[in-house]
Amino acid sequence: MLVDTFGRVATDLRVSLTDRCNLRCSYCMPPEGLDWMPSPSMLTDDEVVRLVTVAVGLGVREVRFTGGEPLLRRGLVDIVTRVGRLQPRPTMSVTTNGIGLDKAAGALRSAGLDRVNVSLDTLDQARFVTLAKRDRLADVIAGLKAAAQAGLEPVKVNALLMRGVNDDEAPALLRWCLQRGYELRFIEHMPLDAQHAWDRSTMVTGTQILAALHAEFDLVADSPEHRGSAPAQTWVVDGGPGRVGVISSVTQPFCGSCDRVRLTADGQIRNCLFATTETDLRTAMRSGAGDGELGAMLSSALWSKKAGHGIDDPTFLQPSRPMSAIGG
Repeated sequence: MLVDTFGRVATDLRVSLTDRCNLRCSYCMPPEGLDWMPSPSMLTDDEVVRLVTVAVGLGVREVRFTGGEPLLRRGLVDIVTRVGRLQPRPTMSVTTNGIGLDKAAGALRSAGLDRVNVSLDTLDQARFVTLAKRDRLADVIAGLKAAAQAGLEPVKVNALLMRGVNDDEAPALLRWCLQRGYELRFIEHMPLDAQHAWDRSTMVTGTQILAALHAEFDLVADSPEHRGSAPAQTWVVDGGPGRVGVISSVTQPFCGSCDRVRLTADGQIRNCLFATTETDLRTAMRSGAGDGELGAMLSSALWSKKAGHGIDDPTFLQPSRPMSAIGG
């Protein structure tokens, strides 16, 4: 098992397939974009599948493919197909901005993908352009519809609210998702932007989001048993069956039950989203390391996982990598 010194067991592997993205969301990167990873440094499809195989052999039961934007990875369908053949077969999902999902959803479902998480922060076209610097709202909505039609359910929607930009849209986003059978998750803004411009004083907190929702909906909290190790605390809306979740990573951290580990697109293991150190599996693999050695490196990386992200600690340092280069 992938266990750390606090007894937490990692069963959820987040695999970043690229740091590239076709949006420029202001909470992630500057309008001009970033210098992308050079192609030779990125894992090949075979290398991705090999490292996922090693992780599954060590107890990983859920694999989520992330980015950047994972739909930009040409080998995505093939990777999903091959990972789906592993025994035991892990549950597979993709976190995406939804652009191109209308064309890819059917192939991904046929390849074995179980579900998707799609980012959607606003229903207003002008605001979408302000936030993402691209006029692609219609494409995201089309991607969500295609995912549901392909059976990639439950279709989950991730929304991040920014003060003075879209913080008034919580009820509208929830109502829109409930009407379509999507499961909405609000995520607190975390210090993972490339610009290092995050400011806690301007963050919309989970408590504030819930207050806005309570004003228009009847919310009943799910039991802790229903949550398990999931990052979102969920509520039944208006008697059900619809639910809404809030991921309060900053104000109500869930580090004590964290079961996640991350593999970056260039083959680095990160035992925490906010880790300041990484374990280089790519170099070891390309130097001839066997699966046993790679597994030992992965286990060692998890063993040194800290108790929590430490955002409230005066010594906290934001990771040098932005979210787009870490994977969600």
